[in-house]
This record gives sequence, structure tokens and C-alpha cells, in this order.
Amino acid sequence: QVQLVESGGGLVQAGGSLRLSCAASERTFSTYAMGWFRQAPGKEREFVAAISRRGDITQYTDSVKGRFTISKDNAKNTVYLQMNSVGPEDTAVYYCGAGADTFRIQRGVYVGWGQGTQVTVSS
Repeated sequence: QVQLVESGGGLVQAGGSLRLSCAASERTFSTYAMGWFRQAPGKEREFVAAISRRGDITQYTDSVKGRFTISKDNAKNTVYLQMNSVGPEDTAVYYCGAGADTFRIQRGVYVGWGQGTQVTVSS
């Protein structure tokens, strides 16, 4: 199971920006598609974004399109989630996960995931 560690969460005002990072210890990081998902209190886990192994294909849930950007740096074994124009609805624990491809990631099929990082957006 690939080991992942998220960072970058915190408290941000509505309309602000935040960048989440997820570092992997695996030298095989480049062979994984990566994704972000989130879970708000009392709600089910929700897919947020996914990126292919080489970083040339990205997918987003509709509610974050145009505001969030996922990127992948295989040289640094790190995936990022740039969050712009955040709102209170984005408040959640954000997790990154590794998967075989973006298709599986969108459907919640992961081979490893991190402990999560809290994002809180104040209105």
C-alpha cells in the first residue's frame, strides 16, 4: 500500500485560496494516477479531482470546476490541489489517494490514501 501524507490545510476566508500537497514515499509514484476526495461532517465521502499517471488528463467534480486545479510532479513524488475562490461548502477533511487510473479514482477505488488535512472556510 502506497504511503501518502497530506499537508497545507487550514483556515481560510471565503473567496480565498489554499494549496494542498500530498507527498508519497514510493519511488513508483509515477505509475499511479492520483486523486483528491473530501468528507464533510455528516456527509459521505466525495470525489473532488483526479489526475492521470503522467499528469496529462485531469477530471473534476462539477462543483469545483474552474476553481480547483490538480497537478502532479513525478520528480517530487507529490500531487497538489490548488483551491481558489473557496466557499463554506468546501469545508471538509481532504484526502489524497493513489489508484490505477482516473476511472477507478473517480469511483473511489484506491490502493492507498493519506490521513487527511482539514480545510475550513469561514464566511
